[in-house]
Amino acid sequence: MKKEIDVFEYAAEIMKALKTGVLLTTKADDKVNSMTISWGTLGIEWSKPIFTTFVRENRFTKGNLDKNPEFTINIPYGAYDKKILGFCGTKSGHTVDKIKELNLTLEESDTVSVPAIKELPLTLECRVIYKQKQDEHAISEEDRKKFYPQDVDGSYHGENRDYHTAYCGEIVRAYIIE
Repeated sequence: MKKEIDVFEYAAEIMKALKTGVLLTTKADDKVNSMTISWGTLGIEWSKPIFTTFVRENRFTKGNLDKNPEFTINIPYGAYDKKILGFCGTKSGHTVDKIKELNLTLEESDTVSVPAIKELPLTLECRVIYKQKQDEHAISEEDRKKFYPQDVDGSYHGENRDYHTAYCGEIVRAYIIE
Protein backbone atom coordinates (compact mmCIF):
# COMPACT_ATOMS: atom_id res chain seq x y z
CA MET A 1 0.00 0.00 0.00
CA LYS A 2 1.20 3.52 -0.79
CA LYS A 3 0.30 6.52 1.36
CA GLU A 4 0.27 9.69 -0.78
CA ILE A 5 2.19 12.61 0.73
CA ASP A 6 2.79 16.28 0.04
CA VAL A 7 6.52 16.26 -0.73
CA PHE A 8 7.08 19.66 0.87
CA GLU A 9 5.55 18.50 4.16
CA TYR A 10 8.38 15.93 4.23
CA ALA A 11 11.10 18.30 3.00
CA ALA A 12 12.99 18.29 6.32
CA GLU A 13 13.09 14.46 6.40
CA ILE A 14 14.15 14.27 2.76
CA MET A 15 16.94 16.82 3.09
CA LYS A 16 18.20 15.27 6.35
CA ALA A 17 18.32 11.82 4.72
CA LEU A 18 20.09 13.26 1.67
CA LYS A 19 23.02 14.30 3.86
CA THR A 20 23.77 10.64 4.62
CA GLY A 21 22.44 9.15 1.40
CA VAL A 22 19.34 8.18 -0.53
CA LEU A 23 18.93 5.99 -3.59
CA LEU A 24 18.52 7.29 -7.12
CA THR A 25 16.91 4.45 -9.07
CA THR A 26 16.86 4.21 -12.87
CA LYS A 27 15.69 1.69 -15.43
CA ALA A 28 16.87 1.26 -19.01
CA ASP A 29 16.99 -1.78 -21.29
CA ASP A 30 14.95 -3.66 -18.62
CA LYS A 31 17.78 -3.23 -16.08
CA VAL A 32 16.99 -1.50 -12.79
CA ASN A 33 19.92 0.17 -11.02
CA SER A 34 20.15 2.11 -7.77
CA MET A 35 22.96 4.49 -6.89
CA THR A 36 23.51 6.19 -3.54
CA ILE A 37 23.50 9.97 -3.82
CA SER A 38 24.07 12.75 -1.32
CA TRP A 39 23.92 15.65 -3.76
CA GLY A 40 20.42 16.83 -4.55
CA THR A 41 17.87 19.56 -4.02
CA LEU A 42 14.14 20.01 -3.64
CA GLY A 43 12.53 23.03 -5.20
CA ILE A 44 10.05 24.52 -7.60
CA GLU A 45 10.71 25.27 -11.25
CA TRP A 46 8.12 26.29 -13.83
CA SER A 47 5.50 26.00 -11.05
CA LYS A 48 6.34 22.29 -10.66
CA PRO A 49 7.80 20.45 -7.65
CA ILE A 50 11.35 19.40 -8.61
CA PHE A 51 14.04 17.06 -7.33
CA THR A 52 17.41 17.87 -8.89
CA THR A 53 20.15 15.27 -8.76
CA PHE A 54 23.74 15.47 -9.98
CA VAL A 55 25.33 12.48 -11.72
CA ARG A 56 28.96 12.13 -12.79
CA GLU A 57 29.72 11.57 -16.46
CA ASN A 58 31.18 8.07 -16.09
CA ARG A 59 28.35 6.58 -14.00
CA PHE A 60 26.20 3.71 -15.22
CA THR A 61 23.25 5.70 -13.87
CA LYS A 62 23.97 8.57 -16.28
CA GLY A 63 23.66 6.23 -19.25
CA ASN A 64 20.36 4.95 -17.87
CA LEU A 65 19.02 8.47 -17.37
CA ASP A 66 20.02 9.47 -20.87
CA LYS A 67 18.18 6.42 -22.29
CA ASN A 68 15.12 6.75 -20.04
CA PRO A 69 14.63 10.21 -18.47
CA GLU A 70 12.66 8.95 -15.47
CA PHE A 71 13.82 8.04 -11.98
CA THR A 72 12.72 7.41 -8.44
CA ILE A 73 14.30 8.77 -5.30
CA ASN A 74 14.13 6.19 -2.51
CA ILE A 75 14.55 7.66 0.95
CA PRO A 76 15.07 5.88 4.28
CA TYR A 77 12.05 6.37 6.53
CA GLY A 78 12.12 4.45 9.77
CA ALA A 79 14.45 1.51 10.38
CA TYR A 80 16.48 0.26 7.41
CA ASP A 81 19.61 -1.72 6.60
CA LYS A 82 22.44 0.81 6.25
CA LYS A 83 24.48 -1.61 4.13
CA ILE A 84 22.09 -0.84 1.24
CA LEU A 85 23.45 2.70 0.92
CA GLY A 86 27.06 1.58 1.40
CA PHE A 87 26.83 -1.12 -1.26
CA CYS A 88 24.94 1.04 -3.77
CA GLY A 89 27.43 3.85 -3.20
CA THR A 90 30.56 1.82 -3.91
CA LYS A 91 29.54 -0.73 -6.54
CA SER A 92 28.87 0.05 -10.19
CA GLY A 93 25.87 -1.06 -12.18
CA HIS A 94 28.37 -1.63 -15.01
CA THR A 95 29.48 -4.81 -13.23
CA VAL A 96 26.99 -5.62 -10.43
CA ASP A 97 23.23 -6.17 -10.29
CA LYS A 98 22.72 -4.33 -7.00
CA ILE A 99 19.02 -5.12 -6.80
CA LYS A 100 19.73 -8.86 -7.01
CA GLU A 101 22.81 -8.78 -4.76
CA LEU A 102 20.93 -6.95 -1.98
CA ASN A 103 17.65 -8.81 -2.59
CA LEU A 104 15.80 -5.48 -2.77
CA THR A 105 12.03 -5.45 -3.23
CA LEU A 106 10.88 -3.53 -6.31
CA GLU A 107 7.51 -1.79 -6.08
CA GLU A 108 5.88 -0.87 -9.37
CA SER A 109 5.46 2.87 -9.81
CA ASP A 110 2.18 4.36 -10.88
CA THR A 111 3.32 7.21 -13.16
CA VAL A 112 6.89 6.42 -14.25
CA SER A 113 8.54 3.29 -15.64
CA VAL A 114 11.11 3.09 -12.83
CA PRO A 115 10.20 1.10 -9.71
CA ALA A 116 10.44 2.18 -6.10
CA ILE A 117 12.50 0.31 -3.50
CA LYS A 118 10.35 -0.98 -0.63
CA GLU A 119 13.27 -1.04 1.84
CA LEU A 120 13.61 2.76 1.50
CA PRO A 121 9.90 3.58 1.46
CA LEU A 122 9.64 7.37 1.12
CA THR A 123 9.49 7.62 -2.66
CA LEU A 124 9.52 10.41 -5.23
CA GLU A 125 8.58 9.46 -8.79
CA CYS A 126 10.28 11.88 -11.19
CA ARG A 127 10.42 12.75 -14.89
CA VAL A 128 13.40 14.72 -16.19
CA ILE A 129 12.24 18.08 -17.52
CA TYR A 130 15.68 19.65 -17.89
CA LYS A 131 19.31 18.59 -17.77
CA GLN A 132 22.57 20.46 -18.04
CA LYS A 133 26.22 19.49 -17.84
CA GLN A 134 28.25 21.50 -15.35
CA ASP A 135 30.50 24.21 -16.69
CA GLU A 136 33.83 23.40 -15.05
CA HIS A 137 34.93 27.04 -15.45
CA ALA A 138 31.97 28.23 -13.38
CA ILE A 139 33.07 26.11 -10.39
CA SER A 140 35.42 27.72 -7.86
CA GLU A 141 39.02 26.58 -7.94
CA GLU A 142 38.68 25.37 -4.34
CA ASP A 143 35.70 23.13 -5.22
CA ARG A 144 37.33 21.91 -8.45
CA LYS A 145 40.38 20.76 -6.48
CA LYS A 146 38.31 19.18 -3.70
CA PHE A 147 35.55 17.46 -5.70
CA TYR A 148 37.16 16.99 -9.14
CA PRO A 149 40.80 15.96 -8.62
CA GLN A 150 42.17 15.34 -12.09
CA ASP A 151 44.54 12.61 -10.91
CA VAL A 152 41.67 10.32 -9.81
CA ASP A 153 40.15 8.04 -12.45
CA GLY A 154 36.49 8.54 -13.38
CA SER A 155 35.59 4.98 -12.38
CA TYR A 156 36.36 5.72 -8.72
CA HIS A 157 33.17 5.88 -6.64
CA GLY A 158 34.08 9.04 -4.71
CA GLU A 159 35.51 12.37 -5.78
CA ASN A 160 37.13 12.02 -9.18
CA ARG A 161 37.87 13.95 -12.35
CA ASP A 162 34.39 13.56 -13.90
CA TYR A 163 32.05 16.53 -13.74
CA HIS A 164 28.32 16.18 -13.17
CA THR A 165 25.18 16.60 -15.20
CA ALA A 166 22.26 18.11 -13.29
CA TYR A 167 18.96 16.32 -13.90
CA CYS A 168 15.88 18.28 -12.87
CA GLY A 169 13.04 15.84 -12.33
CA GLU A 170 9.46 16.94 -11.92
CA ILE A 171 8.07 15.08 -8.91
CA VAL A 172 4.94 13.54 -10.42
CA ARG A 173 4.04 11.44 -7.38
CA ALA A 174 5.25 11.17 -3.76
CA TYR A 175 4.34 8.50 -1.21
CA ILE A 176 5.44 6.21 1.57
CA ILE A 177 5.28 2.47 0.93
CA GLU A 178 3.53 0.87 3.90
